[in-house]
Amino acid sequence: MMDPAGGGMDWMKIISAIALGAMIIYLIPRAKGIMEASAQAEKDWKGVLIPLAAVVLFVIFLVAMVRQ
Repeated sequence: MMDPAGGGMDWMKIISAIALGAMIIYLIPRAKGIMEASAQAEKDWKGVLIPLAAVVLFVIFLVAMVRQ
């Protein structure tokens, strides 16, 4: 019987490690495909910058309200 504070690898840790390895092996080819597809996609920087600027301005507003 192993002590609960630590020690060796039990079956749950081994199964978790195998599942994590399988997930990584499964996802790497799909991530490469997604990266290639995104490189060919239309660039829409306004769609990113406008909401990002709105969030930054909102945070600045909140900080200013707290300081008063």
